Amino acid sequence: MHPTTAPTAAPTRSRACDTGGDFLLQPPDPAQRVPHPAERVPCRVDPVDLRRLDLLALLTAAGIAPSAGDRAAIAQLSVLPGSVHTALHRWLEQAYGFCR
Repeated sequence: MHPTTAPTAAPTRSRACDTGGDFLLQPPDPAQRVPHPAERVPCRVDPVDLRRLDLLALLTAAGIAPSAGDRAAIAQLSVLPGSVHTALHRWLEQAYGFCR
């Protein structure tokens, strides 16, 4: 026995059959559900911002931590067209061997 184990500890019961202590949740109220995507309020995010955030996430996933000076370069890359951004993604994914 391990020196810190209490010799009088009671054996633990299997929890597979023990439902006496469970507090089950009520079924969700359909009136309070999250709206269907077509019913949601449209949110317009600038594509430049989306590309910037996406590039930061991709660099982070590749293990490349952008330094403070890299923020300006990332901002300039984000302004470029989506086709350039797609190529950057493809190059980084191939170079670092991961898929999103």
